[in-house]
Amino acid sequence: MEEERVDYVAVPVGLAMLLIYHGWLLLTVLRNPRRTVIGLNAESRHQWVHSLMADPLKNGVLAVQTIRNNIMASTLLATTAITLSSLISVFVSSTSSSTSSQLVYGNTTPLLTSVKYFSILVCFLVAFLCNVQSIRYYAHVSFLVTLPTSMGKRDSIEYVARNLNRGSYFWSFGLRAFYVSFPLFLWIFGPIPMLVCSCVMAFTLYFLDTTTSFTRQLHTCSMRQEVKPEDQEPVTPSLP
Repeated sequence: MEEERVDYVAVPVGLAMLLIYHGWLLLTVLRNPRRTVIGLNAESRHQWVHSLMADPLKNGVLAVQTIRNNIMASTLLATTAITLSSLISVFVSSTSSSTSSQLVYGNTTPLLTSVKYFSILVCFLVAFLCNVQSIRYYAHVSFLVTLPTSMGKRDSIEYVARNLNRGSYFWSFGLRAFYVSFPLFLWIFGPIPMLVCSCVMAFTLYFLDTTTSFTRQLHTCSMRQEVKPEDQEPVTPSLP
C-alpha cells in the first residue's frame, strides 16, 4: 500500500515544479523580456523584419529562404509528434492490461498505466497542433514579407513582425510539449524517475531560457548601432 502511495506524492510534486517554472518564465517574458532568450529572440525577429522590409524587392529571396527553413523545422516536429502519437495509440491498444513490469516501484494498476500513456499522448498531440499553427503563421508571413506595397508603411511591417513572432511562439510551445513528455515517459518506469527528471529538467531549462548580462549588453549594442531611416533627421542643403 505504501508503494502505491508514492505516485500520489512524487508525481504531483514533479508536475508542480514544471508548472511553477513555466509560470515564472511566462511572467518574466511579459514583464522583463530581455532577461529571457524568448524575449531577446522576439526583438531580434522584429528588427529583422524591419530591416528586410525596408527593401522587399532586394531582400525577398533571403526572407523567403529563412522562413522556409523555419517551416521545415516545424514540419519535422509536427511529423514526429503525430507519428509518436500513432505509435502510442497502437501500443496501448495491443498491450495486455495484466502485464506489468517488476522493475517499476509504484502503482502498477491498469487504470494508472492507462493514465500514463494518455498523458504522453496528450503532450504529443499538443505539440502537433502547436507546430501546425506555427506552419500556418510562417506560410502567411512568407507572402506578406515580400509585398512591395508595404515599403515605408510601419503598420504593415508591425503586422508582419507580430505574425512572425506568433509563429515562433507556437513553435516554442510545441517544443515545450516535447520537453514535458520526457518526465511523463519516465513515469512509466515509476514515480521516482519522473520526479528526478522533472527536477533536472527545470534546473536545465532555467539556464537555457535565461540570459546573462553580457548577452543583454551585446544585444542592446547591436540594436543601437542600426539607425532606422525614419529616425534620421533630414539634412537641409546649405545655401551659397
